[in-house]
Amino acid sequence: MSTVAATAAETAAPERSRNRWLALTFLALAQFLVVLDASIVNIALPSLGAGLGLDPDLLTWVITAYVLPFGGLLMLGGRLADRYGHRTIFLAGVFGFIAASLAAGFSINGPMLLMSRAVQGASAALLAPAALALLMQLFPATDGRGKALGIWGAVAGLGSVAGVLLGGILTASIGWSAIFFINVPVGLVVLGAIPALLSRDVVTSKVRLDLPGAITITLGVVALVAAFSMVLEVGFLSPVTLGLGAAGVALLGLFAVIELRSPEPLVSFAIFASRSVTLGNLAVLLIGGAVVGLFFVLSLHMQNVLGYDAMLTGITQVPLALALIVAAGALPPVLAKFGSARTLAVSLVILAAGLAWLALAPVGADFVLHLLGPTIIIGAALGGAFIAGTELAVQGVSEADSGLASGLVNTSQQIGGALGLALLFTLATTMTDGLGANGADEITALAGGYSAAYLGAAGLALLGALIAALAARQ
Repeated sequence: MSTVAATAAETAAPERSRNRWLALTFLALAQFLVVLDASIVNIALPSLGAGLGLDPDLLTWVITAYVLPFGGLLMLGGRLADRYGHRTIFLAGVFGFIAASLAAGFSINGPMLLMSRAVQGASAALLAPAALALLMQLFPATDGRGKALGIWGAVAGLGSVAGVLLGGILTASIGWSAIFFINVPVGLVVLGAIPALLSRDVVTSKVRLDLPGAITITLGVVALVAAFSMVLEVGFLSPVTLGLGAAGVALLGLFAVIELRSPEPLVSFAIFASRSVTLGNLAVLLIGGAVVGLFFVLSLHMQNVLGYDAMLTGITQVPLALALIVAAGALPPVLAKFGSARTLAVSLVILAAGLAWLALAPVGADFVLHLLGPTIIIGAALGGAFIAGTELAVQGVSEADSGLASGLVNTSQQIGGALGLALLFTLATTMTDGLGANGADEITALAGGYSAAYLGAAGLALLGALIAALAARQ
């Protein structure tokens, strides 16, 4: 990675906007919608299924239809942004997201909804890496990037928590279609503001798009994410899971061969010569696994063991969200003093401690006495981990590769989320079944299973901390 290229890009970056902080606000708002839509559907699934007459076995596909194209097309989306312009691809993604959200809200049957969700995911794969690349251009590493990433991480983390709360409120008060319609006014505001705040793209690259590479990596990532998603339905050793996993590995292997032989590769493997990019993406993958699994299990724990309804489940996650926001706001000077790798390592150790504390909650836990403390610690640690992990993974990347680096970060998080959810849910189920077989009542067995999942998430966080510590030795 050329230091001269990176420096030149950073010097010119602020010229893209006369009010870069306001521009960041709308970029972060678009990212909020992307994260929100990955989680807001969960609580609305029963109501949605009843309204459209969907079989319960098909309800998980309302989530999967979004996740698969999102995860699979992120690398292509990042490279398209580098090739055709970051603002252009970002606006195209926002427009597609708005249109798909409208179609989802007006769906009259299952196939229409699933198709709309797929278009939402594909549109998100365009706007997410383009938005992060624009942030990198607006805020050079030596001029406000830490603070900008703090805002970015806080908004993205808030989207994960807000999905649970808003999903319950909107579904209960208006109906399931409201969880999709809410995207439309917000998206229109972003669509109108960004052209006024960001200058037009100046695209100097005339490199042809590597279609064989784009096809193989898209299909490979989709197969891997699908394999991990199928674990929740049919288990790790199912022929379907194993077949999809093998296909994913084979396609990614073929992708590597294509890229090494291509004169104009979709992904230049030279980017992995940067140790921070490689180790940062590995850490982000593990963070994604711990976080997605945590929110999924925590929601089940509060409803199935503690008896909370959907609304109360969302409200109890507000302290976690507030802790995340406060930590994200306080992080920039910490990043400046200790660096992203050290900050990430410490954040992940604190996250592991909070998860281990959460695992100690008794069966009849009182929220204030047993859950409030660990969830606040987890929220604060997530604020540090999200931001420091992203900063590490894009450190030193030139403007020409900013879309690619952003696509890598988002892809790592999506694959990690699918893998972590499969691993932690399987761990919880195995422990629950084991306790039930040994005579424990249903509630006690479920509580034991969820505690095992929290400890598993803590293990992922500690592994991420080890990787961050290796990066800190660079």
